[in-house]
Amino acid sequence: MIKIGIVGVGHMGSFHATSLLENKIEQAELVAVMDIDPSKLEPYQAIDEVKCYQTFQEFIEDKNIDAVIIATPHYDHPTLGKEVLLHHKHLLIEKPVGVYTKNVVELNEVAKQFNLSFSIMYNQRTNPLYIKLKSMIDNHEIGQIKRIIWIVTDWYRSTAYYQSSPWRATWEKEGGGVLLNQAPHQLDLLQWMFGMPNKIRAYMKFGAYRNISVENDVTSYLEYDSGCSGVFITSTIDAPGTNRLEVVGSKGKVIIEKGKMTFYRLKIEETEFDKIKHSNLFAQPPYEMIEFDEFKENAWGVQHQIVLNNFVNHIIEIKPLIAPGVEGVFGLTISNAMHLSAFTDKTIQLKDFNHDQFLRELEKRINEEKKHA
Repeated sequence: MIKIGIVGVGHMGSFHATSLLENKIEQAELVAVMDIDPSKLEPYQAIDEVKCYQTFQEFIEDKNIDAVIIATPHYDHPTLGKEVLLHHKHLLIEKPVGVYTKNVVELNEVAKQFNLSFSIMYNQRTNPLYIKLKSMIDNHEIGQIKRIIWIVTDWYRSTAYYQSSPWRATWEKEGGGVLLNQAPHQLDLLQWMFGMPNKIRAYMKFGAYRNISVENDVTSYLEYDSGCSGVFITSTIDAPGTNRLEVVGSKGKVIIEKGKMTFYRLKIEETEFDKIKHSNLFAQPPYEMIEFDEFKENAWGVQHQIVLNNFVNHIIEIKPLIAPGVEGVFGLTISNAMHLSAFTDKTIQLKDFNHDQFLRELEKRINEEKKHA
């Protein structure tokens, strides 16, 4: 039985605690929780098997804890994560893995020193629709990928949302806006399915139609070594919003939208069709439409429990991790590159990504935010 402690029992931390207490996670039990807010600890104080801590140092010294879930504000993730590993405890970290890549790279270096399980809560990797799409890409069913277009604007946030907590939508407390809070899963899925782009050019609106300082409207252009191009659009001000992923390859096009996947499969690969001397100068490759009705999104919460069960199984049986923690840096690099492109009004080359430059630009915005606080 793996004994788990949770740092931060707010929205996500309390959900993980409930999953453990309701025996939704096999071969694991909740033995400790830690939060600096005593009111967050109240639901657990009556549970004899669960120790409550208000300081991280006391919590991490508890030798009864085998593994730790970090569910604190974003900036704390790499710092606390390193301490967990240095205390020889397994680590599951909530998304995003951090705010800036520099200290996430340091976290990964620490992780390499120990034979410990390190995972990240990229629960969208368990979504059957994206698992199917990744399989199709890996098996070359779509052919050479030419274009990726992802519009993710279906997480509308009102002024009331941003005013509900002083840390929301701030550079100092949250580290960014829609890219850090809402979009990390999609940025991870982009690199998980298609690999890392080689360059990014991003345009952002900061505080569009809202009295906030961080980005809430983003349009990014991505290029890949293969010649594929991509567009990623995300926003929290669209109503009604859209979540539509379109992938165009030499063998057809896949669209995922409203929980459905459709494959427009070409009957002849476009590269072969192009070699034919057509009498009809406007001829197009014929296709058939295939709807994958058997693949449906799993419910929110179920995905998280799959990742947590997988984390426990990796500790016990060394089963492959769905989302290795060291991969968290990839999606964050895309996010940081988008920010840096908008900050500097330049195209960013990811192979030469300057971690220090991004941190300096972030600190500028934190200092500017403080002046107007």
